[in-house]
Amino acid sequence: MARLPLGSHGRRRWPRLRGDPLPETSDGEQAQELEAPTDEHEVIEDAAPTPAELGEAMTGGHTDAAREDGHNADTPDEGDALPALDEASSDWFAADPPFPEPTEDKGDRPPKPGRRLLGRLARRGKGASPEPAEGQEEDELGLSAPAVPPAAVTGLELVKRFGTGETAVDALRGVTVSFAPGTFSAIMGPSGSGKSTLMHILAGLDRPTGGEVELAGRSLSELGDHQLTELRRSQVGFVFQAFNLVPVLSAEENIALPLSLAGRRPDRGWVDELLDAVDLSDRRTHRPAELSGGQQQAVAIARSLVTRPAVVFADEPTGNLDSESTEQVLGLLRRATTQFGQTVVLVTHDPLAAAKADRVLFLEDGRIVRDAGHLTAEAIVTALKVG
Repeated sequence: MARLPLGSHGRRRWPRLRGDPLPETSDGEQAQELEAPTDEHEVIEDAAPTPAELGEAMTGGHTDAAREDGHNADTPDEGDALPALDEASSDWFAADPPFPEPTEDKGDRPPKPGRRLLGRLARRGKGASPEPAEGQEEDELGLSAPAVPPAAVTGLELVKRFGTGETAVDALRGVTVSFAPGTFSAIMGPSGSGKSTLMHILAGLDRPTGGEVELAGRSLSELGDHQLTELRRSQVGFVFQAFNLVPVLSAEENIALPLSLAGRRPDRGWVDELLDAVDLSDRRTHRPAELSGGQQQAVAIARSLVTRPAVVFADEPTGNLDSESTEQVLGLLRRATTQFGQTVVLVTHDPLAAAKADRVLFLEDGRIVRDAGHLTAEAIVTALKVG
């Protein structure tokens, strides 16, 4: 490709290095050097060529007609062979010129998108985003942020109404609550405050009149009865005031019963670990009638853990036990959290039982009136009196 001719101001419009041959003018004479660069690699720059001048450069500075009849390409006659560049072409050249930009006067050049962000990343890690540390995840900018585990179970604006019309009773009135994984929480309140109703709805045993429950990442309102049963079987453990053991089965068989009902083969090592955790390894073959009340509730607790559920709900688990057995059962629920990382939600009216929890929620007339951390039994009694 021939080089651009001299412009109207006598300077070359295409950047060139020293030593490049100068183009010939229309009369065949060699153009003279106008400005000698002081450095061998200095680039002589001027205004960008117009589309018409660029077209001349692509044809060697002359059209076919000019080469035949001697016309100067700088003043083409009508009918010359060189087609004019259309408006779209001009816009293309103006938007993205195929030649280097001037090295001087860069103040008007707009910054490239993301230049500041790339600069920060370059200073931090030489242009590469740092790998997120363990327990962290990347945000939308590629920067690491602490990973927040999802809640084991969440209730949002829960409403439960029994009956209709003037006789309707609201057991829950817009309750919003969430329980994080690996925590031990207690729900307290007087009779009729909505404790058991809240537990039944969070566990999927009952459906709310209004609001939403999310359990183990699943929205319960989107599940049918069969799907809800399967979710409860695998993700929810229950411990009730009544032990609900099968009389003809041994302690070991009662513990493995949820897995058997689900058609899953019990993990012998896991069952042995649970029996050891509830101190019943030497009574694994005993039937419920051969066990004390505390031992039967210990079997029920181990049974609630055998599926490794997302959450265990314990509804007045010490209501039928003496003080010694009560202490044993509460110790087992605490160990389920500390030893196995289990989420436990305890519904109780006993301040001594609630004092074992890391968090205590107080319900009154279907609403949460206080959400506290760990409290002593005396502080719980005081809170109940004030409420």
